[in-house]
Amino acid sequence: MTYLEWPFFETRHRELATALDRWAAENLADHHATDVDAECRALVRKLGSAGWLQHAVGGTIDTRAICLLRETLARYNGLADFAFAMQGLGSGAISLQGTREQKDKYLGRVSRGEAIAAFALSEPEAGSDVAAMQCSARVEGGHAILNGEKTWISNGDIADFYVVFCRTGEAPGARGISAFIVDAGTPGFEIAERIQVIAPHPLARLKFTDCKVPLAQRIGEPGEGFKVAMRTLDVFRTSVAAAALGFARRALQEALQRATTRKMFNQTLADFQLTQAKLAQMATTIDSAALLVYRAAWQRDQGRNVTKEAAMAKMAATEGAQQVIDAAVQMFGGAGVRSGEMVESLYREIRALRIYEGATEVQQLIIARELLKEMK
Repeated sequence: MTYLEWPFFETRHRELATALDRWAAENLADHHATDVDAECRALVRKLGSAGWLQHAVGGTIDTRAICLLRETLARYNGLADFAFAMQGLGSGAISLQGTREQKDKYLGRVSRGEAIAAFALSEPEAGSDVAAMQCSARVEGGHAILNGEKTWISNGDIADFYVVFCRTGEAPGARGISAFIVDAGTPGFEIAERIQVIAPHPLARLKFTDCKVPLAQRIGEPGEGFKVAMRTLDVFRTSVAAAALGFARRALQEALQRATTRKMFNQTLADFQLTQAKLAQMATTIDSAALLVYRAAWQRDQGRNVTKEAAMAKMAATEGAQQVIDAAVQMFGGAGVRSGEMVESLYREIRALRIYEGATEVQQLIIARELLKEMK
């Protein structure tokens, strides 16, 4: 954890990371959940009661703190990182642009781990291209009537409320989208499908059929939904890179342990130059990504625009972590692909991070677009 000595951090960040590391070592066991939904609910309660969720919910967002928390949680338990991140992402729009009534109704419960939040943006035909969404909402009296679907929704089927983005038609494209808070159990709202993925997390496809939501549940002004979504993602995109860092650091830790204890041809695996070269590359990849991640986090906390820097961090950290974890699996040989092995779990965890909250290819487009904008 020597990276905490870098000048990006203040004393409070170092104390926070050290305290969480100690707590995680005592409270987050390395095991596969037999009931993912129950385990996720339990982790949310545990993180809330310990006070960790307050750093991701409401108030002034400290990007460096969120990144340090996600990196540390990911190093110990992928589902714990997921539980923490989704509480922040699911309630982020309310934290950033909700009314006082909305904040009072939802944020305290989310912060204490008493309510689970979800962020419903993606659709079957609108993933990276958010402006292509088709889920709609029309206003009738004091209500919005929602119709359509959302998919790949984290915490789907276990969330107590969902922040749902719908086309409301104030203007073409991205300027005609609004955001609404939809409580679980609202008539016309159903879980259409549970989605199983390689790293077990609660995911679902949502369906809305004449779902009636009070206009008081709208976040921001009509047509501001896209702006709300982008502001929320801007906060948490850098933290996705931090989670990838946590996975990569754990993979290197496991690889070092394996290399120094595995006997082969009258020496250890670590005695081979090929192994040493691979370990050097893994460590360098991690530190390179970490510098990008905490540069972006520090810049955002200084109030700067970090569109390009956050995209660079996410791309470098997630792609680099995939390489580091793959190398760790290779060092374990056959044991590396055995179900229940830590590096096998990491291999499944990392793959989705190269896709969600903006795939690597989208990050490349963002970086190039910002570079060209600077040229002009």
